[in-house]
Amino acid sequence: MKLCANGQPITFVEHSSPAERKGIRAGDVLLRINDTPVLDLIDYEKLTAERVLKINLLRENTPLEIVLHKDEYEPLGLCFETTLMSRMQTCKNHCIFCFIDQMPKGVRSSLKVKDDDWRMSFIMGNYVTLTNVGDAEFSRILERRVSPLYVSVHATDPEIRMKIMRNPTAGRLMERLKALKDAGLSFHTQIVLCRNLNDGKILERTLTDLVSLAPACRSIAIVPVGVTRFREGLFPLCTFDAEQSEAVIRQIEPWQKTCLDAFDTRLVFLSDEWYLNASHSLPEPNAYEGYEQIENGVGLLRAFEEDFRYALSERLPRKAKRSVTIAGGTAANPFFRELYKILIPYGLDVTTYPIPNRWMGGNVHVAGLVTGQDLIEELHDKPLSDPLLIPHNMLRETENVFLDDMTLSDVENTLGVKIRPFSDGTELISELFEE
Repeated sequence: MKLCANGQPITFVEHSSPAERKGIRAGDVLLRINDTPVLDLIDYEKLTAERVLKINLLRENTPLEIVLHKDEYEPLGLCFETTLMSRMQTCKNHCIFCFIDQMPKGVRSSLKVKDDDWRMSFIMGNYVTLTNVGDAEFSRILERRVSPLYVSVHATDPEIRMKIMRNPTAGRLMERLKALKDAGLSFHTQIVLCRNLNDGKILERTLTDLVSLAPACRSIAIVPVGVTRFREGLFPLCTFDAEQSEAVIRQIEPWQKTCLDAFDTRLVFLSDEWYLNASHSLPEPNAYEGYEQIENGVGLLRAFEEDFRYALSERLPRKAKRSVTIAGGTAANPFFRELYKILIPYGLDVTTYPIPNRWMGGNVHVAGLVTGQDLIEELHDKPLSDPLLIPHNMLRETENVFLDDMTLSDVENTLGVKIRPFSDGTELISELFEE
């Protein structure tokens, strides 16, 4: 069944739902709810929240009108062919730092998808640029009260933002953000920082502009640009060394103090990479204010440590000593190596193996991008525990498959040990204390 140009084909009706009780069937085409066309999931969720619904359908090309009563916010019970009830909006930018453009040839097609859909921003927390949103569509965002959005800013200076994104519509960002604020809506933001492009004075202007929109602007995450070895023919980018990373930390600290005094929030947050790269101590856990920007790597290590220490506090020393090997990225290895020392009195001897990312190269040092090939190349001649432990984010979310399409079984068979992934500090403690 294909999407209908004038409506939404219904693929399934949930049992005992208000829709089923009123006789709506799979195969019907939803046209309007309360005289309003249903363009996508955002419209559907908004319109079906009411108690009384007038529903216009097509059944075998015959118009049908149904009026039903239900509880407020009770699900109507209709299912459609796609989650969004429309096609995904893709990215129209050509960002000079786009990570997808730096992927090796031959990677699976799903890794090449460039989505930039404001609806997924609202539903899933994906970051979007708003450059592919026309005025009519933006008006619908305001009308439907979509909040919070997650917006990739990078720079508020129109010329700089257009240069970075190579899109002439990128310069309208502040106009859009101010409109969101005026409508009483809120948003989180991110800045991918590129040396000699949007750092220094440009970053100061960006922060000044975004802070002026607080509290509608709820947070600002700053992450360093990621560069792989596959940049032939692409815009030349410079990464941040230890001294330059320390300079960024010093630049942001006064902003955090000012915002904390003015808004009772630091508002501006740096991802963990800055501190690791500068060999600078991480902020304390309370400095992350609930980890709202953790998907940008802001406070990821402290959140892991909090879970880890809390779970450990409920344990007694093991009856039998155990030696364990854990593989991870190179960037955070000093942090984890130090953290795991507290396990020694519990009868646990942990060896960490930092895995260089040879597959991607560049300044890619995080565990989540380590591949099966990287693990094999680095560990094939190392003494390993059985099982070997790895962070779960090395694998595809719902499958035991690495970024390079090697399966967990492939790597296990090559290394000759079982591999057990762990998701967080709590799960790791549970694994370590398993008898």
